[in-house]
Formats: sequence, C-alpha cells, structure tokens
Amino acid sequence: MGVLSMAPSARLCDLFDALPEKPGFEFLRKPESGLIMTQGRVGGTGGAFNMGEMTVTRCSVKLSDGTVGHAYQAGRDKKKARCCALLDAMLQQPERQREIMNSIIEPLKAEQAARDLARAKKVAATKVDFFTLVRGED
Repeated sequence: MGVLSMAPSARLCDLFDALPEKPGFEFLRKPESGLIMTQGRVGGTGGAFNMGEMTVTRCSVKLSDGTVGHAYQAGRDKKKARCCALLDAMLQQPERQREIMNSIIEPLKAEQAARDLARAKKVAATKVDFFTLVRGED
C-alpha cells in the first residue's frame, strides 16, 4: 500500500484501467474526504503534540467474491482512493496477486526508485561541505 499511496494519481489510475479484468464490486464506504489531526513527538520520542490537520480521502470496497479492500490517501483524490481500495482487495486474491504485482506494483516501485535517485542526485549536487583544514587556533 505504501507504493500505491506514493504513486502519482494519473499513473496509478492509468495502470489500473489497463488491467484486462476488473472485478465487480460494491462500495462499503464511497470515497469521502475529511480532515485528520496529525501528531508529532518532541525529538521523535518525547511527548505527543497536535501538529496540525491534513486532508485525507478514504474508501472501502467489497468485491463480488466477498474480499474487502480499504484505502486512506493523503489529499482529496477520490478516484485514487477508489483505485487503491480495489487494488487492496485484489491483492488479497491469490490468483490475482502476481498479476497486480507485475503490472502495477513493480512498475510503480521502479518509477519511485528512479524519482528518489534523481532527487538524491539533485540534493547531492548542492551539498556544502564545511570541513576546513586549518582551524585558525594558535
């Protein structure tokens, strides 16, 4: 689900739409947007505090065979939440799992790794090293 949540919406939905067979489903919870309160911790381990609110969209589906899928996505993209919930349910079906992994998850994972590498190269190019050979102390 982490790969799906980090994927660009248009790319994810295009890959989903390209699947040859899509299962019948019904909504248990139609895609809906709302706010959640995010929490932080002082120093990462200290006392919790309310950091702020963020928008999320959630969706729950039930496939025709009874398999249930859920998705919570940052933002207000209802189509992406629906696609993720359907993929969550489809990934629970042993006969569809390999197909979904090969046609959707692995390509998205490779694209994300390429984006991360490009970002790391861009950051590395602007890195400043403050190491000095002479400290100036007498």
